[in-house]
Amino acid sequence: MQTAILAGGCFWCIESAFNRLVGVKRAVSGYCGGTEATANYQAVCTGNTDHAEAVKVEFDETIISYLDILSIFFDLHDPTQLNRQGNDIGRQYRSVIFYLNEEQQRQAVDFVAKQQAHFSQAIVTEIVPNEAFYTAEGYHQNYYEHNSRQPYCQVVISPKLQKIADKYADKLKS
Repeated sequence: MQTAILAGGCFWCIESAFNRLVGVKRAVSGYCGGTEATANYQAVCTGNTDHAEAVKVEFDETIISYLDILSIFFDLHDPTQLNRQGNDIGRQYRSVIFYLNEEQQRQAVDFVAKQQAHFSQAIVTEIVPNEAFYTAEGYHQNYYEHNSRQPYCQVVISPKLQKIADKYADKLKS
């Protein structure tokens, strides 16, 4: 098993999409970039903790590659938006690839450099070493599955899930 840690706006969107993919054992919502003392939703929402809402994706690299994970991640958010995703504004919503080893760092740097040709604006995704991942509170886990009828889920998350279903149908769990 491999692990990828990614941040690209609200963690509910990223987590829900990755949990639908073949080869992904689980995706967990959490916080990266700040301290353990402030790794809680109330503090992170202030935008003053240096955390990013992040998702830890545990996957079987013989089924889905790290580069596949990065490609899907870039399809789930806009890597050219600095410290925001849509109406979610603040440093906690920044785009980040938290690498776990030198190979992930190399692949992420190469991937982002190649992706730049597909964007008219500069990619602002940070590529930084992961120092710690703090699992978010229980009510954030599988949030979309438990709250899919809420307006935020319908307006923001459902279209992203449909986009992934359309583009990566061959990678979806049945």
